[in-house]
Formats: sequence, structure tokens, C-alpha cells
Amino acid sequence: MKTLLSTLLLLVVSVFACEGRSPDLPSRTETRALMVKVNEWQKAHPLVPADDRDWIRATWYTGVMAAWKSTRDPRFLNQAIAWGKQHDWQVGREAAGANRLFCSETWIEAYLEKKDRRMIEPTVRWLDTKAPNSPAGASHWFAGEPGWFPGGTSNFDYVDSLYGSPALAMLAKATGNARYLDVMDSFFSELTAELLDKESGLYFRDHRFIGKTTARGRKVLWSRGNGWAFAGIARILEYMPANDPRRARYVGIFRRMASELVRRQGADGFWRPNLDDAEDVKTPETSGSAFFCFGLAWGINQGVLDRGKFLPTVTKSWAALERSITPEGRVRWGQLVGDQPVTIGEADTHEYVTGTVLLAAAEIYRLAGE
Repeated sequence: MKTLLSTLLLLVVSVFACEGRSPDLPSRTETRALMVKVNEWQKAHPLVPADDRDWIRATWYTGVMAAWKSTRDPRFLNQAIAWGKQHDWQVGREAAGANRLFCSETWIEAYLEKKDRRMIEPTVRWLDTKAPNSPAGASHWFAGEPGWFPGGTSNFDYVDSLYGSPALAMLAKATGNARYLDVMDSFFSELTAELLDKESGLYFRDHRFIGKTTARGRKVLWSRGNGWAFAGIARILEYMPANDPRRARYVGIFRRMASELVRRQGADGFWRPNLDDAEDVKTPETSGSAFFCFGLAWGINQGVLDRGKFLPTVTKSWAALERSITPEGRVRWGQLVGDQPVTIGEADTHEYVTGTVLLAAAEIYRLAGE
């Protein structure tokens, strides 16, 4: 009997080894079913107006396109294309220039599938239009128009904006015009010089938090803020040419962040709202956690991160995210719109929270093997 059990155990381990996945990860069939359930719940429970295409809904749709790219399930691509047609493929309407590119990421990825120039023409045209919040009109275009941030602050840099930067790498690939990579790198470099904390290897949300500490004397490093950056860098690297001499810098920041995130993960698989002080806000948080799960899994899948070192963190985080999803498909524990660590309710969610989970699920699907 003992010999038989040993043989069966060896057989199970061998099967997972051949598939290239951890036995702690769900199958592709299970992960795809979860993606469909979460996405369908969000479709049935919209949380912004039907005509919206700004950052909240646009982040959801980056997850929809990620689900398409990993599963090739046409319902995801058809949903994204229908959304693009609804808006005539226009850029976002927000004052902050970088936020206007969130929806363009879906348009450009759809173009790369369909090669329909109408999908990217409005983005190309807007980038060439002189305005205070476009690269053709201002060097600090990504921060938005003067006074857009509450309190009247102008030229306000915020780490969330880095999630718009992959659109420029995507557009460079779509058009063959390397100028967009130059615009992206200038944007990324300026914001990183201001907000990346060299001591921790993580980002401050904006200048208000540089030097600020919690009651325990720890830094304020917002989870979702770093999620925007970490996921944004992964998406940049997906489209940035392998021979671009600037690529090594992005990889270096990404790897440093990955290592710092591993040691800040909670025992339950979640990250807390303040990455530098888990006691600051003790509730779990799914949007930041899902961004980190996505980025770490993407790094493993692309050979950017060491599988042996980072896979345990990914499997633990994905298990936590699965527990956060109700049988109906609602993602719980998602911080509402904000800019810093706050207490989160179990029922809290938003469309961008769904998007982050879809991003993570798409990479878990790839990790699972056939």
C-alpha cells in the first residue's frame, strides 16, 4: 500500500511538472470560468454611466482584453470592440493627460488584433494636437491642466498616471513610430525621479506623502498606487522592443519592486493598503493585491522573474483573490476611489477592481499550462 501511494504521489507531481504549473494553481478551465463569472457580474452591475470611457471603466477593459489575449475566448474581444465602437475610439475625457490614454490601451490592443486603422486614429490625432494635457502641447502633459487636482495644485504628479504609459509603447508597436517610446520614456523618467523611493524601491502616491509617516513611524506607500506602477511597467515591457537600450532600466525597477512586494505580502496572501505598515490599515485590499499578482505572474511567464522564487507568492495571492470573489462573481475588499490607505469594507468594489482581477486571472491561466 505504501509503495502504491508513493507511486501515485510521484505520478501527480510528474503530471504537474509536465504541465509546467504548481499543483496549488487552478486548471485553465477553472480560471476561464472564473474570468467569465467575474466579468459577467460586472456587466450586470455597472458602477459608472453607460457613456463612460474614463479610467474606472477603462481599467476594467484592460482586464477584458487580457482575458481575450490569454484565453482567445471571442466574447471578451467582442465586448471590447463593442465598447470601442460605442465611443468612436476616442481618447478619454479627463483633464489629466495620462488618464486619457487608459481607454486607448484597449483600442490599440484591439487594433493589433484587427488592423482597423479607425481604432487608433483618434489617439494618434490627439497626441499630435497641441493642448496643455497632450505631449504635443506641453512637456508636463501627463499631469493635466493647471488646477485639475482638488486644491488648485498645478502640474501635480501622481503614480496612478503610470498606468496610461503602456499605451505609448503599444502605439509604437502598432505604428512602427519610435517617437512614442521617447514620449513614454520622458514621462516615465520624470515621474519616477520624483516619486520612486530609492530606500524601499517602491513609489509614493504623490509628493504629499514624501516624508509623511504613520503612527508607528513607517512610510506611507499606498498599495494600489504601487499597483498602477507595477502593472504599468509589466505592460510597458510587453510591448517595448527587446533591443531598446532603455529596457534594462524598466526591468531593474520592476525586479526591485517584485522583491520588495514579496516580503510585504500578508500571511493570508493579501497585501494591506499601506505596504510599509500593515498595522496602519489592517483590512485586506484586492485591487492592489490583484495588480501585484498580475505583475508577478506576468514576470514569471515572460522569464523576467525567477519562477522558483516568485511562484509561491503568486499562488498564495491568487488563492486569496479567489476567496474574495462571491459565488455570483462580485470581487470584495476593493478600495473605493481614493489616493491613500484607508479602511475598506468587505462589500467594497468597483469596475477597476474587476479589471485588476481579470488581469491577474489572465496570467494565472497562462501559468496553469494545458
